[in-house]
Amino acid sequence: MVLRRVPITRAIVVLAFSAVWLAGSPAAAQLEYGVRAGVSGGPDQFYFGGHVETAPLVDRVRFRPNVEIGVGSDTTLVAINLEFVYRVALRQPDWDVYAGGGPAANRYSYAAWKKKDAGIEPGLNLVAGLAHRDGLFAELKVGVADSPSVKLAVGFAWN
Repeated sequence: MVLRRVPITRAIVVLAFSAVWLAGSPAAAQLEYGVRAGVSGGPDQFYFGGHVETAPLVDRVRFRPNVEIGVGSDTTLVAINLEFVYRVALRQPDWDVYAGGGPAANRYSYAAWKKKDAGIEPGLNLVAGLAHRDGLFAELKVGVADSPSVKLAVGFAWN
């Protein structure tokens, strides 16, 4: 029997979707989908992407896997982020604040003249944001290890 190596990106995508599926039918019935765009530093890029967010798994903790594609600085970055967020309603009507984080798989592709190898690097993100219950949100991410050092985004989510 010959064992094949599964690319880490494919394994993480399967893991993310499996975790959402295993969250149970109440959470699956209340999935929220969103899109985002913003800028990052380290590397300096424009990025865009999307996410899925479950209903609360425990107390106010939600699973929020997302994929982001960054372009600029002669580099393309595809980031798969497996983040958990803790969401709390503010006293202002219709606004929530959230914070959390999670591991990331970052695939960097460089311009040919940079003579660097493309590779998948592990990372960790810390995230905080402000979300309106109608869908608009703003988010700040701080990266550790091989994740971009900072990301600022705005987006929209619906269920």
